[in-house]
Amino acid sequence: MAVPGIIPIAYEPHGRTEAIGLYAEGQFLGSVTYAFPKGFRPDDGWEAQKRLYSVLHTFDAEGNYRDSEIWCAGTWAEQQRDASVLARARAHLATRLRSLPRRTYTDIAVRPFELVVDGVLFGLVTGEEDGEAWAELYPDRLGFGPPWDGSYDA
Repeated sequence: MAVPGIIPIAYEPHGRTEAIGLYAEGQFLGSVTYAFPKGFRPDDGWEAQKRLYSVLHTFDAEGNYRDSEIWCAGTWAEQQRDASVLARARAHLATRLRSLPRRTYTDIAVRPFELVVDGVLFGLVTGEEDGEAWAELYPDRLGFGPPWDGSYDA
């Protein structure tokens, strides 16, 4: 089965897709996630390379990518010294979500997209391997596939 042109993502309250839905201008997908830059090697001092991001992607009503706000709250090393790094990332996303007019949390369906910020891949990337089609949300590492019902593998 081929990757559909528009990929459904199911809303899961208190789960990894708790910050998705509709707003006045289309659809949104938000998360707080850790990421390493492309080309990262574990011997590079991973604590300073593992970054915590607040991410908000927006799409039009047909699922076409519109824009992203990606904000780095700090690194894993900083979080070990200052627990507020995670709280800042969550607060930043909450503020951005509150700014979306007529926001409702629900299932969405969006087209694949990619962008690189700070050397980190963000997006909904698709492919096929051994005849099996897949889509994966980066850097969150949520995998989607047949039956393409919006459920994900983490």
